[in-house]
Amino acid sequence: MKQRPRLFYGWIVVAIAFIILAVGYVLRNSFSVFYPTIVEGFDWGRGNTALMFSISMLVYGLLSPLAGRLVDRFEPRLVLSLGACVMGGGMALCSLATSQWQFYLFYGVMVATGLSMIGITPIGAIVSNWFVKKRGLVFGIMSAGFGVSLILAPLAQFLISSFSWQSAYVIIGLASILIIVPPCILFMRRSPQEKGLLPDSPLQASSESQAGYEHHRAVDCSGKWASTTMTLTQAVKTYRFWLLFLIFFSGMGVGETTAITHQVYFFRDVGYEPMQAATIYGVFGVAFTVGNLCGCFSDRLGREKVFIPGSLLSAVAVSLLFLITDTAQPWMPFLFAVSLGLGWGAAAPALLATAADLFQGRNFGSIMGCMVVGFSLGGAIAPWLAGFLHDRTGNYFITFLILLGCFVASAVLMYLVAPRKIKPVPHHARG
Repeated sequence: MKQRPRLFYGWIVVAIAFIILAVGYVLRNSFSVFYPTIVEGFDWGRGNTALMFSISMLVYGLLSPLAGRLVDRFEPRLVLSLGACVMGGGMALCSLATSQWQFYLFYGVMVATGLSMIGITPIGAIVSNWFVKKRGLVFGIMSAGFGVSLILAPLAQFLISSFSWQSAYVIIGLASILIIVPPCILFMRRSPQEKGLLPDSPLQASSESQAGYEHHRAVDCSGKWASTTMTLTQAVKTYRFWLLFLIFFSGMGVGETTAITHQVYFFRDVGYEPMQAATIYGVFGVAFTVGNLCGCFSDRLGREKVFIPGSLLSAVAVSLLFLITDTAQPWMPFLFAVSLGLGWGAAAPALLATAADLFQGRNFGSIMGCMVVGFSLGGAIAPWLAGFLHDRTGNYFITFLILLGCFVASAVLMYLVAPRKIKPVPHHARG
């Protein structure tokens, strides 16, 4: 009898995914810290400066279907490593930028291109091959990598204060390459079949079970939803795809990215010092990470029972911003940060797990990439719009109303997706 391995290799893949997302997304999420410094250093308006983030989000989303297809078709280790080099190189080149178009090119295009190749689309496609029963947990762990990137963002403020914003760009860019590429090349694997395994199991699989394995089929309680290896064409013909697309647009695109992009600037506006504002942002990152880990509850309770309360808690958090007008109540920004972090932190992995439950298969990378286009469209419009509205009105009041509506709408849309009616069932086809 073969000895049972102590560790399922899928957990090694998840650990590498966590590192990749934590380091990769810190390059994007640190924009909130660089943003005021660039505006003040070049005397540019908030709208025009935020446009570099909007361009980045748009490029990231438009390239996500291609990134998903690349990881579906080619060796993931090479795709991820190339993406890390392009991303880190673009970040380092930002140190040379002296005009807006250069920031648009280096940060908006190069960093976004590389990030799309190592982001949630390719990483989610790889990791979902390894797990079926614990998807809520593993997507929560991966999303915690995003949360850690928020925690690390104040490090950018430390580097800016200690050296300069140019040096900070170089250090962060080159460090990202050195941290991501080696473990990715050495340990990342596309699927359990490459290690002679099946999903969720550390036991060696027989050649027959490996040959006959298909990822899963999603079964509707009413019998209307049943698919094995759904294609992109089939997916976009379903209403659930478009409902999820809208959640990616409203909740993740508009809600999450606006909170990330303008949060530090808002707290500086009401009177907090730069490091204090960055610290509040870091607390948001800690709470977001804790919320991500709570995403595992969706495996037992159901996706809606985690996502909907998380979205509504996020709406409550945004409501607090209307009450923050100065530094007289220093506890309130932290209450906002904790509430939004826990709420959307728990909702995000439940959303990603729902997408995997419904559309997992050999084409999932492409399908997920198309959903991420919704995220990028919202993420491209919202940061610029928030900056534009502030330039015109002098405050974020309208922006906060938009965020409130987006989080509530996301909760309603997930109820309509009704993942409670869909059950992912591992399927072993007979050869």
